[in-house]
Amino acid sequence: MSRVGIVVPSSNTTAEPEFRAALPDDCTLHASRMPLEDVTAEDLDAMADGAERAASLLSHASVDGVAYACTTGSLIHGPGFDADLESKLSDITGAPAVATALSVVRALNALAVNRVAVATPYAAELDRLEREYLTANDFEVVAIDGHGLVSNNEIGELAAVDAERHGRSVLSDAPEADALFVSCTNYRSIPALASLEAAFDIPVISSNAATIWDLCQRIGIQPNLRIKLTTVD
Repeated sequence: MSRVGIVVPSSNTTAEPEFRAALPDDCTLHASRMPLEDVTAEDLDAMADGAERAASLLSHASVDGVAYACTTGSLIHGPGFDADLESKLSDITGAPAVATALSVVRALNALAVNRVAVATPYAAELDRLEREYLTANDFEVVAIDGHGLVSNNEIGELAAVDAERHGRSVLSDAPEADALFVSCTNYRSIPALASLEAAFDIPVISSNAATIWDLCQRIGIQPNLRIKLTTVD
């Protein structure tokens, strides 16, 4: 039996159920939380100060791997900050660690993506930071569209059907995209990914799907994700 740990914002209500649904039955899931209510660059930066304490609490459970499950929280300072987070969490827990932003980069690279369309729940400030981060990692962002939400509770109230409609809208305006990325670990979207892939015949990933895939690869387990990403070695 594998023990999977996740560090999440305190207001996130989506990561835990999506992780649990995608993990094998013989895995257990253990969460530790960092204070966050509004998804702004300032508040995300302050939240990161609690990451090491949250990870240290997970170390008491002897987890086999840990994820920093927050997209913009792991990209707000650009490339390098994400890898530093992974290193710190791995040192603290004594286990492999991934950070969502870097998991997304690994997933897009594994899928050989060059041009990506992005659907987010965020306001313009975080959409800009996300575009800059993806561009710095050598992806062409052909479209990015956000719902303009700041309250993480409001983001968590979005349903998978909202993500599907959003994804269809973004891809309809970006036919040149090689893939769609649905951003935010609190944006419920995993149930919509396969149908979007079937409709547009391109890979579709979400923050949680990429993080789960990446962490499962590190631990050596197979996630229950029926999307193109899981067919990539």
